[in-house]
Amino acid sequence: MTWTARAPSTLDYFAALVAQDEGLPLLEAVAAVALDEYPELDLQAVLDDVERLQQRLRRRLPADAGGLQRLRLLNHFFFHELGFGGRLHEDDDPDSSYLHVVLQRRRGLPITLGVLWLELARGIGLRASGINFPGHFLVKAQLPQGQVIVDPCTGQSLSREELAERLEPYKRRQGLVDDFDVPVELFLQPASARAIVARVLRNLKDIHRRAGDWPRLLAVAERLVRTLPDDWAERRDRGLAWAELGQVRAALADLEAYLRHQPDAADAEAIALRVQALRLGRP
Repeated sequence: MTWTARAPSTLDYFAALVAQDEGLPLLEAVAAVALDEYPELDLQAVLDDVERLQQRLRRRLPADAGGLQRLRLLNHFFFHELGFGGRLHEDDDPDSSYLHVVLQRRRGLPITLGVLWLELARGIGLRASGINFPGHFLVKAQLPQGQVIVDPCTGQSLSREELAERLEPYKRRQGLVDDFDVPVELFLQPASARAIVARVLRNLKDIHRRAGDWPRLLAVAERLVRTLPDDWAERRDRGLAWAELGQVRAALADLEAYLRHQPDAADAEAIALRVQALRLGRP
């Protein structure tokens, strides 16, 4: 009997990238998010483009440059010379989440810009990390003088007061006021590479949900399940996408797993009703 090896799919490739926390290649994983929409994309060419930008930046760096000088050089190069900045298009444009398009346009969402900024920052020896700040991804550099929080859309350094002002609407929506108030510093913790990839994917998921584009939403949900295998809400959302596409068996597998692992979830009753309807042939 002859066995024919199956070529790895783009989903297999992505799953391999995010399989382990240690050494998770942030830039490559975020770039690979675009493979569903752009299956012919040359990922290595994208990585090479970023490497060339790193090399250009490193050539300008004095050997004795301190942290603050490195940060200023990076921001001038990224925002002024290269012209990276906030998106030209609306929030519902998926291309603003695709790294290779952002490299071409020089415009994107805060998180895609932030991933590029982080790659350049680390390439010149800055201790830099992303921040999953509510509503607007931020980046920071740790200098001997302290940490500097930067808006990746503008290059603006944000003071504690400015951060608190940006955070206020979110805190009010979440009831984090008065006796339940929490300090700004709680929202400035470094985000892991996995958390950053998940935020990129969730942005795309929201875009496709608003558009009612279930095939594209399902493709993103598949990646989210690989990225966050223990997050049962992502399994639920994949099940709901399967249901919208009429794939009852796959939908039931995900939704029933969600109910088994999250029996006390706020939406457990609604999901149970959806499961019942699917079993009765009413997707």
